[in-house]
Amino acid sequence: MGLDHVHAGIEHTRVQVGRQRKEILQLQRAGISTASAELLLQRMLAKIEDLCAERDRLRKEQGSPTKGRVLGGRSW
Repeated sequence: MGLDHVHAGIEHTRVQVGRQRKEILQLQRAGISTASAELLLQRMLAKIEDLCAERDRLRKEQGSPTKGRVLGGRSW
């Protein structure tokens, strides 16, 4: 799995997490149990953590910096 693929997976899952959180709020407002929706949210968050770990591992293998860079490429 390449670094670009991992980045895309992280972004895609983050979008799904946002949608899931909105859905949970709607269910709560309607008085419907959110237990299964919250379990799904936890699995999504765990997937993001796994993808971030994979991203960091791939960066380390490629010799890319993982910290200390900001937008614009400046190092602080």
